[in-house]
Parts: sequence; structure tokens; C-alpha cells
Amino acid sequence: MARRDLEPESDPRAGPGRRAFYGRRQGRRLRPGLKALLDELLPQIAVSLPHDGGKLDPATLFDGRRAGYALEIGFGAGEHLAWQAARHPEIGFLGAEYFVNGVAGLLRRIQDRGLDNVRIYHGDARDLLDALPERSLDRAYILFPDPWPKARHHKRRIVQDHTLARLAQVMKDEVELRLATDDMDYLRWMLERLLRNPEFEWLARGPRDWRERPEDWPQTRYESKAVDQGRRPVYLRFRRRPREP
Repeated sequence: MARRDLEPESDPRAGPGRRAFYGRRQGRRLRPGLKALLDELLPQIAVSLPHDGGKLDPATLFDGRRAGYALEIGFGAGEHLAWQAARHPEIGFLGAEYFVNGVAGLLRRIQDRGLDNVRIYHGDARDLLDALPERSLDRAYILFPDPWPKARHHKRRIVQDHTLARLAQVMKDEVELRLATDDMDYLRWMLERLLRNPEFEWLARGPRDWRERPEDWPQTRYESKAVDQGRRPVYLRFRRRPREP
């Protein structure tokens, strides 16, 4: 979810072969219960990337093969991901989030709801995308990412041509990529890059298709606050076009 309180701060681990990540890794101090979840629950469901540069089969992350696998990039406090996981126990959900407080929020929801179909990658989602094999995802979400409103920071936005190209590789044919934003400049940015990508087709047929949230798309606390502050969210649904034979 979008976090406008983040200050530009590159990842100190970035170097040759590493990407730079911008934004604070942690916000307010965590309560003891949330810290305990990070120490005890996260190691049980954390996603580790192959050290040899190999691919990570999502099926190996779950007990028993799932009917499909979905990825949410930047899950914020985890409200949407936990909601989807609770309603689709047959699906294995991967969540990528760099913000410690967001990871802790999702862990609390996993514990409270007894979810066993969620795995967390605590790091840069682009690294996870690079590790996934082709045609491994049945759905992907990028909901209310940080808009980085200053022009000099636009390169930090997660929706970039190269990110969409990689998503097209790891998504199966005919499956959905869902995006949302309450920032109209970022909306234009998203549409410009998605509409010029031949691998994706916009499913909207009229204004209601992007102005109204589908029933299987829960409202989050961030979204509710945006509406209260007079910002109107937009909901985008794109389909991964079938590959040519």
C-alpha cells in the first residue's frame, strides 16, 4: 500500500549485483507481540531465494501442491492478502514487502485467522520475480504502490517496463494482473506502460470497470483513508494475453 511518509533512503546493502531500494525499512516501534511474530512465525513461512541463481518453484513452499499461486507486490499491512487467502484456501499466496511494520501486520492476520497458505518474502519484490519460473503465477496484485510523486524519483516506482515484462514471463496465459492507485499522475504512468505492453490487455469496457471496486476486492484501511481525504481510487484489471505458439 502507498506510504507517503517514507523518506528516500537507499538500501545500504546495495552494491555490485544488487538493486538499490528506497524508503525506510521500518516505521514506528513494534509492540512486543508483533516483534515476537517476526522472531517466531516469520522464519516458518519466510521465502528464501536460491543462492545459486536457480528458479524457485512456488509449489515447494507449501505443504502439498496448491491449485494455483498468486503474488502481491507491496502488501502494506496485509489486509488484502489475508482476505484473499482466507477466501481461497486452495491457492498459495506469496507476499513481497520490504517494510518491517507491514510484514508484522500480515503476520498478525495470519496468526489470528489460522492461515496456512501464505508465504512472505521480506525484501525487494523484483528479486523474487527474478527467481520465479515462467508461467508459475495465476494472479498478481500491485495495489496502491508508493507513487514517488517527484519527477526525479519516478525511477523508483515499482511499475516500470522491465517489471511488467518480468511479470508477463512469470504469469500464466489468461490470468489477471490487478493494480490500484489513488494518485492520478501514477495512474497515467501505469496506463502508459501497460497499454504499450503487448502482453497485457485492459479488461475495462466502461468507466464502471475501473471506478468501482469488484466484489472480490476488499477495501483496505489505506483506501478508506484516501476516500475520506477526497482522493478517488482507481482499480485496474489486466489480462495476460495468450502466448503465441
